[in-house]
Amino acid sequence: MECRRGVPPRPRFRLADVLRRHPPPWQIFRSDEARVVRDIIACRTSEFGARLWRCSECGHELPLYNPCRNRHCPTCQGAEALRWIDQRLADLLPIPYFHIIFTIPPQLHAFFRRCPRVAYAQIMAAAAETVIAVCRTNLGATPGVICVLHTWTQTLLFHPHVHCIVTGGGLSLDRQRWIGSRPRFLVPVRRLSVVFRAKLLQRVARHAATGRAPKTPKDWDVFCKPPMAGPEQVVRYLGRYTHRIAISDRRILKITDRHVTFSYRDRRRGNRRDRLRLPADQFVRRFLLHVVPSRFVRIRYHGLLTNASKSRNLALARALLHAPAPPEPQAGSDPTNTSLPSPNRPPFLCPNCGRDTLQLLHTFPARPSPPRPP
Repeated sequence: MECRRGVPPRPRFRLADVLRRHPPPWQIFRSDEARVVRDIIACRTSEFGARLWRCSECGHELPLYNPCRNRHCPTCQGAEALRWIDQRLADLLPIPYFHIIFTIPPQLHAFFRRCPRVAYAQIMAAAAETVIAVCRTNLGATPGVICVLHTWTQTLLFHPHVHCIVTGGGLSLDRQRWIGSRPRFLVPVRRLSVVFRAKLLQRVARHAATGRAPKTPKDWDVFCKPPMAGPEQVVRYLGRYTHRIAISDRRILKITDRHVTFSYRDRRRGNRRDRLRLPADQFVRRFLLHVVPSRFVRIRYHGLLTNASKSRNLALARALLHAPAPPEPQAGSDPTNTSLPSPNRPPFLCPNCGRDTLQLLHTFPARPSPPRPP
């Protein structure tokens, strides 16, 4: 990240440009969708306030508008991912980590679209329960699991699935020893698929209007990627999947009066980079498919990483692995650390003279929020 050399380059097109140029009709919105559109359009404008910086050497003044910090905004998620990763570094253990992906068949999409808050919670719970149950049965150990919900494909189609980052082993059931997995094998994928299907269908049937789950194929797709070795690779994976949204600004290639063109990776052709042109209203509708209900938690922790007992479990795991404790965070922020932007210290140099001499001159408050449309 070269943010100290100058203001980070702005993508040619942004999602905010699409929504501003092709605003969808408010009548089709849920309240949380309306909030997302409103925040993305106003992100880094005077609506959210601004800070005025002045260089003490050359006198150059630079106004910077505040971000919206909405979790669906592609412009804001980069800094949020860095901040989240910085908090997770202390949780890593010197072991391999596995990446497991749980997907569902199209027969369940109607239920997920009709009851997103309930359905998303059920798929995340079923995925975590599946990993923990199979690891306890096959390994005799309780692993740590981080679950992240995604709902999209590369072309913005509706495809709910859960990414799980799983420790390669866990604490024995009597909590007396650490049981590690094989170097490149955690548990049988076939077993994960069968257990996940049973657990999720049982939960869907409990909340479905008919009281019965829809008929689905017997074999569900569950993928287990090769293990990640080393903390650096784990951190890259965490940052890649935890704060990703349906589309980033850099994937938007062209905006016209009628169409939006964006790039995607074709999974069926070896991740080959391709481009897709959609009518603007269809592009916006596809994006809004992936707005998560308000206050829904997209990142959840299970097993050893459960919030209530995480510190105790990690301390025990490090003792059993003979691993050193993570360094204690220093009081206050490190002035040389530029990975996380600070409200009172800009993470870049003066664009005029190139010196690290920008000083905060004035703060402009955000404008009052407009009333919600009926």
